[in-house]
Amino acid sequence: MSAQALYRKWRPQLWDEVVGQDHVVQTLRHAIAHEHVAHAYLFSGPRGCGKTTSARLVAKGVNCLNADPAQRPCNACAHCLAVNEGRFLDLIEIDGASNNSVENIRDLRDKINFSPGQGRYKVYIIDEVHMLSLGAFNALLKTLEEPPPHAIFILATTENYKVPATVASRCQKFEFRRIPVVDIVTRLQTVCAHEGITAEPAALELVARQATGALRDAESLLDQLIAAGSASTGGGAAVTLAHAQALLGAALSQTVQDLTSALAVADTARGLRLIQAAVDAGADPRQLARQMVDYLRQLMLIRLGNGALVDATTEVRATMAQQAQGWAPAALLRGIRLFNTAAGETRAGWQPQLPLELAVLECATPPEEPAAVQPTLAASTASGAARPQPTRAFSPEPDAPAAAGSASDDPRDLGQVWRRAADLLLERRKITALTKTDLDRCGVVGLHEGEFRVRATRAFIDRLQNRPEFAGTLGQAVTEVLGRAVRIVFQQGDGPARAAGGSAPPGSLAAAAIDLGGELVE
Repeated sequence: MSAQALYRKWRPQLWDEVVGQDHVVQTLRHAIAHEHVAHAYLFSGPRGCGKTTSARLVAKGVNCLNADPAQRPCNACAHCLAVNEGRFLDLIEIDGASNNSVENIRDLRDKINFSPGQGRYKVYIIDEVHMLSLGAFNALLKTLEEPPPHAIFILATTENYKVPATVASRCQKFEFRRIPVVDIVTRLQTVCAHEGITAEPAALELVARQATGALRDAESLLDQLIAAGSASTGGGAAVTLAHAQALLGAALSQTVQDLTSALAVADTARGLRLIQAAVDAGADPRQLARQMVDYLRQLMLIRLGNGALVDATTEVRATMAQQAQGWAPAALLRGIRLFNTAAGETRAGWQPQLPLELAVLECATPPEEPAAVQPTLAASTASGAARPQPTRAFSPEPDAPAAAGSASDDPRDLGQVWRRAADLLLERRKITALTKTDLDRCGVVGLHEGEFRVRATRAFIDRLQNRPEFAGTLGQAVTEVLGRAVRIVFQQGDGPARAAGGSAPPGSLAAAAIDLGGELVE
């Protein structure tokens, strides 16, 4: 006969046993005690955090026979025991994934009007309700809004955004949260004490972190570790950190600390050796990447002055505080993103540690700076007087002949690149339609040795000098469209609208019109 799983054996039977959901328990308990229970609830949150358990406690509470409403559920009366044993006829649990059709909901709707057979209320728990079809949701709407006085609906889902607003608005909504590591460890210690199991605190903490806030997952992992510990000790149940690391494929915490120290000084050679040694020792690359994300996140919290949020021992916290000083906040943020990406990519692939190695190399390599945008202005005016050098971000350089584009950098093709870059900036609301018009009036001269040369009017270049932040935005857009880093160089000259047509005297009204994008035709 198979043994009962721990998560089923230790499912909470009273409100006091629910872990990590005090905000939900307090409200539901108060509603039952004052007999002010709603006709429909929507429980949403991550898996394994107590949604179905709380729904069953509501069903027990509203049908409990205890004379004191504040003591419901009592877990001792006939109705409470019947719910515990799965034989309470007025508790109907429906799996939304396998009963998601209109016919299933119509069948429910036809039976709901029958009075309860045992208790005061018939409680319908629809698990994974987001799996219902749109037609099924529509068939449920009227009944959900105005059910018979003896009926209560409890909808549970891990993806509440998939529940139509028309359904959610008819329910009291409760958001279940991920359970903190310390609460999971406390619960696991209680289970081990009652089961007569010897467990190392470090092993239980590793299990709790591996569960990522899901108590059910933690209890399932503990069940697996108990089996592994019993086999290795010849029958005596023992859970050790070594067994937990071997079974879960987790890297030693020292490896994570050493790898973090290596990345802080850009020692990629040592970082790659640490990864290889961990993988050779049986560590799962995906789990190692997740541990790096968690560790770097804690360093970021310490670095930003939120060390109180870090759950660690005094010794580990001191080590982390020292390591955090060797990282800039931006570098920590970049490292978290890189290893988070690696954690998602290592599941597949013929070389599972490759994404982790790439994350190490990228994390130790400084990011490339955005291409500098520096306009080239004419060094003299029409009268030959030297133009003073401005002190702003756009420093003028002596005018030089335009570099001819190579065969692969035809100015006509580069003109399309320029226009596409302007379109991107307009789509992303980085520029206005008027500024885009100014950009369209510029003319691309060519691309040579990384310089993207653009011809623009004096008025437009003067405007750019007053907007130094626009330089990086424009340079990034051109680099994105072109597919390679370039340095934009502006030079004063006629735009595309004035390829021919002569010139006008400096300072004249015609010259001003030309600077604004006009064309001299006569």
